[in-house]
Amino acid sequence: MSANDHDGPDPEDRNNFEDLQRILGEMLSGAGGEGAALDPEQFAKAAGIPVDPQTLQGLFATLQGAMHNPSDEIDWSATRRTAIEVAGDGSAPADPAPALRAFPVATLWLDEVTDIGATPDAPRTLGRIEWVQQSVDTWVGLAQPVAESITGALMGALQNQMPEELSGALQGAAPMLRSVGGALFAVQLGTIIGKLSGEVVSAGDIGIPLFSGPGREGGALLPGGVAAFAEGLDQDPEAVTLYLAVRELAHARLFRHAKWLRLHLLTAITDYSRGIRIDTDRIQDLAHEIDPAQPEQIQQLITNGALIPPKTEEQEAAHARLETMLALIEGWVDVVTADAAKRIPGADAIAEMVRRRRATGGPAEHAFAALAGLELRPRRLREAAALWRLVADRSDVATRDGLWAHPDLLPTSEELDHPARLLERLGLSGATAETPEDDFDAALAQLLDGELPPHAGGEDGRGGPADDGAADDAGSPDRDPEGPRSDA
Repeated sequence: MSANDHDGPDPEDRNNFEDLQRILGEMLSGAGGEGAALDPEQFAKAAGIPVDPQTLQGLFATLQGAMHNPSDEIDWSATRRTAIEVAGDGSAPADPAPALRAFPVATLWLDEVTDIGATPDAPRTLGRIEWVQQSVDTWVGLAQPVAESITGALMGALQNQMPEELSGALQGAAPMLRSVGGALFAVQLGTIIGKLSGEVVSAGDIGIPLFSGPGREGGALLPGGVAAFAEGLDQDPEAVTLYLAVRELAHARLFRHAKWLRLHLLTAITDYSRGIRIDTDRIQDLAHEIDPAQPEQIQQLITNGALIPPKTEEQEAAHARLETMLALIEGWVDVVTADAAKRIPGADAIAEMVRRRRATGGPAEHAFAALAGLELRPRRLREAAALWRLVADRSDVATRDGLWAHPDLLPTSEELDHPARLLERLGLSGATAETPEDDFDAALAQLLDGELPPHAGGEDGRGGPADDGAADDAGSPDRDPEGPRSDA
């Protein structure tokens, strides 16, 4: 029970609370005086957020709320407030017109290369703050299991290290300490989300469906992020915008078509995160290495993944399955985008930069990976793209896209390693990569050019090479393309 649970605070509880407040203040500020108070500026440094008056005011309110109204639940409103504050950096919004011009063209091109139709929701452009507001709940859901593990482990470590004379104070104020620890995690997560809003170019840029709900599933571009990405390329900005629009709408189509996919993917991520167990012994060892006068060490401790122990064998297997799913999604998007964007000048160069960016990620994304112990970058993207291409070449687009009808139909990790196994499962082992349409198109071109008599345009003439006469002469070894036909 905390001190503020009484109508009239018990003197002993009040003294315990003040003792713990003093201890926290000394830890974070390095001050050793009796009256040391919890310094929000030091906490801001520990959280890695900007030390400015507005941010400090919000942080101070968050910490006061955590200390005076303790709860076992983390107050994720601190994440939302901090993320919006970081995203609202005062920069001028980018022009949305190029993206709005690109969406209709991207829709038409995608209609030509995939059987998965357009989404009912119209694509949109978003600013940084809008992206934060519409995606923060998904980020919180991904990080919450880890946050609960970390705060629980920190409490366990504190209980083991607290001197006996303060054990009573700890018992009375444990909810307050847990709330403060959760508040620090929530603020750190909000900082990462706010910084991510300046790195992403689209709603599907991270590889997972961040948005859900009516009107939000049609895809979205962030003009500011698109402009920043185009600056690093020696390509026409309009072409870059159009390519990214094609890619984003392909991503949106896939998740809208495979209605099971979003829940399947987010459930897999959540299950993996819940399997993370914080190493209390490791926390105790690290606590001895922290200099209270340098609160940035706490921030580094949280964001460099030091609190996350090595993966167990079960987690390694779960992460491998998750990576396979992410690779299949991104590989399919890559293939469909390449087919749809082939008219864009420099499309191959843009695609390569997108792949590199997907493979490496940005600073804020790396911070989230360390904070939540979860890497969202698929390592097998190229293999997955090659597999989707192979299926379409050996069969057709309908067969390729039809594999998204159910999770049991998707290629497995073993089939990603050995594509022949997938072809065998699909009954495509004996199929060739060449399609009869190519020969038909050649024969049709001959007919239109007047090179092939109409009576020879049947099945016999369909598969032969171009010539200047009847189909029965197509295979004659004595035929001279430049001279009269041989009678042989």
